Amino acid sequence: MDTSFTQQYGLSDNGFLPSRLPLARLPDPYYAPWETVVTKLPELLRSNGLRSAVRQLPVLSTNSLGSEPEWRRAYLILAFLTHAYIWGEDPVAEILPPCITVPLLAVSAHLELPPVATYAALNLWNFTTVGEDGKTREEIPFDNLDRLRALHTFTDTESESWFYVVSVAMECRAATILPVLLGAVDAAARNDVATIVSALHQFVACIHEVGVLLDRMHERCDPSVFFFQIRPFLAGSKHMAAQGLPNGVFYDEGDGRGAWRQLRGGSNGQSSLIQFFDIVLGVEHTSNGRHSQPSDSKGESGFHQEVRGYMPGPHRRFLEHVAALPSLRSFVAKTQGESELSAAFEEATKALAAFRNKHLGIVTRYIIIPSRQKQAAEAAQAKKEPEAQPEPSKLRGLAHVSTHKDTKEMLTGTGGTELLPFLKQTRDETLQAGVFTKPVAATNDS
Repeated sequence: MDTSFTQQYGLSDNGFLPSRLPLARLPDPYYAPWETVVTKLPELLRSNGLRSAVRQLPVLSTNSLGSEPEWRRAYLILAFLTHAYIWGEDPVAEILPPCITVPLLAVSAHLELPPVATYAALNLWNFTTVGEDGKTREEIPFDNLDRLRALHTFTDTESESWFYVVSVAMECRAATILPVLLGAVDAAARNDVATIVSALHQFVACIHEVGVLLDRMHERCDPSVFFFQIRPFLAGSKHMAAQGLPNGVFYDEGDGRGAWRQLRGGSNGQSSLIQFFDIVLGVEHTSNGRHSQPSDSKGESGFHQEVRGYMPGPHRRFLEHVAALPSLRSFVAKTQGESELSAAFEEATKALAAFRNKHLGIVTRYIIIPSRQKQAAEAAQAKKEPEAQPEPSKLRGLAHVSTHKDTKEMLTGTGGTELLPFLKQTRDETLQAGVFTKPVAATNDS
């Protein structure tokens, strides 16, 4: 990919990650109040002092932000403060104060992102590399998982840092396949089957390597720590009525101005990488993430289409650019007699589906099993003390578990989706993309 292309769409040699390490601090001392609070974030949350510290912040202007890394850093800080403020104390906060709202809306508008903690804030722009001496080392590749650390966390736990940086390593490891798959799309226009087959084989190898990194999640991320301590902070305000936000969050801009907003929380579904794979291959998804509502219910778009709005503007436009091109599936459908091509394409869709199966395994280990354990413990306690009145839970947001009889199916993800039904459907649609039951006319089915 040439430089003008990558600059236009916010890409780098590291794929959707920046070319250099994200800023660890804003250089202008004007923003020291933000830096002070975000640096002490875990400590303030433990002492229930976060909201008080935030309310003492001045309403800072964004006029002193210069480079894009500075805008990204500001967005990261304000996104972390937003979620800490909402979910960090009882009761959950339905009103976000002007000292966060005003600069967050400005920064979000600049980066073309919603004013909430997205995958970009939590993962893409929230890491550093550390050498054996414990010091930052710019030269360390971003896919060297053992040398990655998150810049900021809510809990100050290794589990939370590891949870974020596993995704960083995966993004970096897959970066080299982007130009290969784009080359395959170009090859389809030239009817160059050999190049496409080679690209599909390289994709299978790449997705396997990315899956190996995902498999390492268990090494340093404890399921109980994730479920009870980390996950609640990642939730947004959409579909969160049961967690205390029936109207979403009111973003107070001061002087009587503001608006209620219902936004999805941070989710790996907001990764441009996986959507890029789907678009190039021609995998179509129809779910809006809510089992009880079809994708066209109440005018809602499909989840995968909607979450593009939670990606940085240039990345979103890159996906739109690719989506305007014929997918590889449309080319394969046109050449059903080419057995090697069909086999390579089916292998690619199976590899992507297998990766999604790994994600299902992660969800089971880190969300489904802990939720069942919590329910079992509560049921046992209730049986022992049937007369006792339960004390108000200190577990906020998504650490609460629904009493719905099908809880394992209806658990809500941080992005507001109903977890297992949505993920299973996404996997099945990926497998289906590799199946051709009859000749299909070539279309732009991406």
